Amino acid sequence: MSSSKKYLQFILEQLSDLEEITSRAMMGEFIIYYRGKIIGGIYDDRFLVKPTKSAISHMPTASREAPYDGAKEMLLVEEVDDKGFLTGLFQSMYDELPTPKCKKNKLG
Repeated sequence: MSSSKKYLQFILEQLSDLEEITSRAMMGEFIIYYRGKIIGGIYDDRFLVKPTKSAISHMPTASREAPYDGAKEMLLVEEVDDKGFLTGLFQSMYDELPTPKCKKNKLG
């Protein structure tokens, strides 16, 4: 099952208080970026984030779910209606997320 663009738009609206939120479609799902770092994604219309220490402390009872078969488990965000909660969650997670690797151009 794929995620709907309607759910993506809802989540992006909930994150609108943050700057530099972007998304990328990938195989019927959506990866969510915050200030250039992957923070989570939308999989089967579920909003999942990486299980950083701060995310776990923000959501100590969150269930862990795999976004797809064979993937590492992530945390299910159930408080998607609370913009303030989502803003605080993303801001607390940012420093714990890995910096994206630069892609090198391969010529010929």
